[in-house]
Amino acid sequence: MKKIIAYSFNLLFLVTFLASCLGDLDTMPLDNNQLVSDQVYKTKDGYTGVLAKCYSSLILTGQQGGDGGNGDLEGANEGYSGYVRLLFYLQEMSTDNFLMPSSSNGLRKCLNLQWDASNASVVTWTYQRLYMSIAYCNELLRECTEGKLQDRGLWEEMKDEYIGYRAEARFIRAYCYSMLCDLFGSVPYVDEHTGVKEIPVQYTRKQIFEYAESELLAVENELKAPGENEYGRIDRVADWFLLARMYLNAESWIHENKYQEAYTYAKKVVTDGHYPLASDYREIFLADNKTCKEIIWGLVQDGQRAQSSAGTNFYVKAFVNGPMDELYKTGVGSRGWGNVRAKMTLVDAFDADDVAFDVNDTWGNGKKDKRAQFMTALPNQVKETWDSELNMTSTFTCGYGYIKWRNVTKDDQLCASGDAYTSIDFPLFRTADAYLMAAEAILRGANGTETEALGYVNEVRSRAYMSGKYAKSGVRSDVSGEIGLNELSLNFILSERQKELASELTRRTDLIRFGKYTKGNNWDWKNGIRLGGDVDDKYQLFPIPESELTNNPALNQNDGYKQ
Repeated sequence: MKKIIAYSFNLLFLVTFLASCLGDLDTMPLDNNQLVSDQVYKTKDGYTGVLAKCYSSLILTGQQGGDGGNGDLEGANEGYSGYVRLLFYLQEMSTDNFLMPSSSNGLRKCLNLQWDASNASVVTWTYQRLYMSIAYCNELLRECTEGKLQDRGLWEEMKDEYIGYRAEARFIRAYCYSMLCDLFGSVPYVDEHTGVKEIPVQYTRKQIFEYAESELLAVENELKAPGENEYGRIDRVADWFLLARMYLNAESWIHENKYQEAYTYAKKVVTDGHYPLASDYREIFLADNKTCKEIIWGLVQDGQRAQSSAGTNFYVKAFVNGPMDELYKTGVGSRGWGNVRAKMTLVDAFDADDVAFDVNDTWGNGKKDKRAQFMTALPNQVKETWDSELNMTSTFTCGYGYIKWRNVTKDDQLCASGDAYTSIDFPLFRTADAYLMAAEAILRGANGTETEALGYVNEVRSRAYMSGKYAKSGVRSDVSGEIGLNELSLNFILSERQKELASELTRRTDLIRFGKYTKGNNWDWKNGIRLGGDVDDKYQLFPIPESELTNNPALNQNDGYKQ
């Protein structure tokens, strides 16, 4: 099989036929009257290219790259509307992790938890982006059948692989539905059989959950065995991981206790062994992280052939400004935008003596917890995210920068693609999360022991402190990250998830699961108040976008929002 690892994934469709053939896949749903050109399906490479588009729709934004136009979402700002950038606004900025003062495209509404169905473009674009990815998956599933492969003379060439292609598309579609379930709740259901003139039926949140679950269970053994797929593509471990995540959230999503199932699947990820914890936490977020074995599902980026301001380019440039490159190697030189800062609640999650940036130790080798990656060394920089008059400000020195994302290799070298765009793959699923999911599920009632849960947490913390078996020459390892059973609690795990997974698009979901999102737990600028304030519980779901209600009057809006 022709390799589509890493960059060839994106080169295949960005540079060849998909640039023109897939341009009309921006409407939902699709049917056989709206198929891409039959030219695409004359060869096996054509099918591989469409599968590549299913994957890349979650990290890139259009057909030309580099925000060059011909974007996937008609009318959307291409730089803002990439999936992992949109999720940052919804999953991270609306929480106790990060602040971005901008008010464009509804960002201030997300920061303050004050959105509605019409005033936040980033909410609408997230909804549309997920359905766009579903559309690509449905397109492949319509065309990748035994009958059509026979008709096109491709059966002998693809008979041993087409089931796997279909399984991967079904997995990506199930992932998208799981995120719609999380973010929006009750949403329309569209599959490969939905006709273009057919009005999609709105499923309940429970139906969406059960559909995604059934698809993941159905394709588990059709996906490649652990570690046997090409880089950038998923295998059975990704399937187990997503099931674990869904089951862990089942009580807050559909009011059903599925912690035993969450534990079962999270433990499968941990014990399988094909995706061990990285020896150094910091190397997960660098430009050569494609070599990191911990990443179960990475969304591929490349500074030359898969450019976008909406992927990891955002996670470096938005988090740094030009002067920071004089203090450490950001990998983007003076190109930093400097418009995202850590909220005080994220900074305070770490020991105070680990927070300060040392210009003589730019990697933080002397820190106890190597996850405490902040920029505190700019002139007049303060932890508070407000100015002397107690107002929110765009001044980058009001609030600390967060610098775990760096567009350099683990040898601190700029990658060959240069500093215009990043080459960091986004680790959508990684193993440390599975350790923490397994531990949490046990504490919530699964049949593992507390000692086992403690072992999972301590493994993650030992790696963070680089103590024990994670010790490395030249890096501080004299302080153990391990805790005792008397310190282990659900609140401890929530705090640990914040430190381990900050900026990795889980925080809103975590806070809702722990009952600490809308009330009784405040942070900078929540509800538009400097020190935070409670908000209505309706904000545990985003509204169905107003434009979608106009297009489909049969849709029902989420409770608390105007129809």
